[in-house]
Order: sequence, then structure tokens, then C-alpha cells
Amino acid sequence: MSRRLAVVLAVILGAIAFLVVQGLGNATTFFRNADEAVAQRDSLGTKRFRLQGVVLPGSIEETSNGVDFIVEWKCATVPVTHAGTQPALLKDGIPVVLEGSFVQGSDTFDSDRVIIKHTEDYRTDESEQAEKSYEERCATS
Repeated sequence: MSRRLAVVLAVILGAIAFLVVQGLGNATTFFRNADEAVAQRDSLGTKRFRLQGVVLPGSIEETSNGVDFIVEWKCATVPVTHAGTQPALLKDGIPVVLEGSFVQGSDTFDSDRVIIKHTEDYRTDESEQAEKSYEERCATS
């Protein structure tokens, strides 16, 4: 009887350990704004992280494997290749968070997950700024 109890406890503890490791793995995915990612490109390498930016108007292009677009944050831009179907809410000028990594030897971010905030009342300084053209916001004097 005690042997069965030990096996059951080992299975339960193994399952709990697995869930904790999975949860911590997701929690430790680093988060970078597009300007930070561009500045830290060399040190990030192909390490997986979350990239935040605003979809640059006019940059969304469907491809045979998914969708390509550009995100921008504080006038730094990052080209993105997203594998899979285009998220229904993906459109120009909206803030997005992407999960993935830079393509080795490239400035392109390879995304496998797009997170989009979607409520009727969602407005931030960034989304209001995104309504202005990139040239208007980021023109150098």
C-alpha cells in the first residue's frame, strides 16, 4: 500500500513540477519595445523574446506562409515575418506584442504568436501617435 502511495505522490509531484517549469518558461520570456530590440540586436541574437510595437500603416502584406509587416516604437522599425494565418484583428496602427526571435543574420523578427489588445475603448498615447504618419512622427530636422 505504501508503494502505491509513493508512486501516486511521485506522479503528482512530477505533474506539478512540469506545470511550474512551463509557467516559469513563459514568464521568463523577455519583453522588449522595438527601439530596445533594435539597440540590443547583437546581444539578443536568436534568443526568444516578446517584441512590442505599433503596426506601421501600409506595411501589412499577406504571404504564402503567413503575413509580413513592420512594427515601430519611438521611430525604430522592425520588419516582422509571422508564420500562420493573419490574425483577424491585425491592422494598421494598432499596438501588438509578438513572440519569437530575430532571424539569424537578419534584422527581421520571426514571430509565431501575435497578441493584440482588443476592446472598444482601447486608446493609448502610442495608438494616437500611430494615427499620425511615420514621416510626421519620426522626421529628423
